[in-house]
Amino acid sequence: MYPKVEINLRGIIENAKTMKEICKKNGKNYCLITKVLADNKEIVKALVDSGIDCIGESRIQNLMAYKDIKAEKWLIRIPMFCEVEEVIKYSDVSLNSELSVIKALNEEAKKQNKIHKIILMYELGDLREGCSKEELETIIEEILKLSNIKIYGLGANLSCYGATIPTIENMNELISVAEDLEKRFNFKFELISGGNSSSYKMLVNGELPERINNLRLGESIFLGNIPCFEEPILEFKRDNFILKTQIIELKEKPSIPRGKHYVDSFGNIPTFVDRGIRKRAIIGLGKQDINLGGLIPQDAEILKLGGSSDHIILDVTDSKNQYKVGDEITFKLNYSGVLNLMTSKYVERKIV
Repeated sequence: MYPKVEINLRGIIENAKTMKEICKKNGKNYCLITKVLADNKEIVKALVDSGIDCIGESRIQNLMAYKDIKAEKWLIRIPMFCEVEEVIKYSDVSLNSELSVIKALNEEAKKQNKIHKIILMYELGDLREGCSKEELETIIEEILKLSNIKIYGLGANLSCYGATIPTIENMNELISVAEDLEKRFNFKFELISGGNSSSYKMLVNGELPERINNLRLGESIFLGNIPCFEEPILEFKRDNFILKTQIIELKEKPSIPRGKHYVDSFGNIPTFVDRGIRKRAIIGLGKQDINLGGLIPQDAEILKLGGSSDHIILDVTDSKNQYKVGDEITFKLNYSGVLNLMTSKYVERKIV
């Protein structure tokens, strides 16, 4: 059935193993962020069986699906009050920045007779989740009074919202905050998690300070790409996710719609370039399934024109392929494309 994503499991596993060797060589470990897989238990189990010992998810529902997989499980999105019970039951570690949530986790951990580990998040400039140093001092003072919460580490997020890149300066800032907190409260963070796949350059160049001993990695392993810099990792397998679609209409039409027009069905005002009469192919996939920016046609002569909820319109005029209705058109995917498609229940996933 179309559309379908073909997944190169061997390539992903090879990347994961290579990354583990790179991290070990540089004195680091990593948590594999599996959210792009959207609860695909078969792939996650294969990765754990290959030697991955820590997986991270932003959705507790996915960790619930992985409950029988033997690995340390992190919830990497700040827990919601409504999911506290499941967080304690299905995750070993959660990232946190709100004292009220941590206290709720502690009460639930008491009920379940568990010790729950947390990584406190410091705001390092990207302006997503994270506390100021002063707020961390207040939070830690209160956490140390709690019976069923263990402070596991200090972390920071970079690149995801504000596109702030990791640097020696902000990594040293994170370490400085960690060491000041350790000195004040007379304890030691087991790990300092210095970011995500955007830290890969610093990792391989030996620029990550010694105390940054953990990274949270997803895109670099699944797609062989360094986010923020948008650079390939040359020794990694890159095309581990290929989208295959089918043409449902193929006709010559004008480049510009007729009649009066204003906003489209998504509330946007479209713009059009008059290229005259063009051969346009419609594929059975739409914005409900993917952001068009996530698609990279393997036929470089295909031009993406736009789409609606259930249709994507392509200009195939300049292609050397003589397409017909029913033919297959394939795409490479960026990270957002994989994330969208793997979440859509209308797209088949096939491991090859």
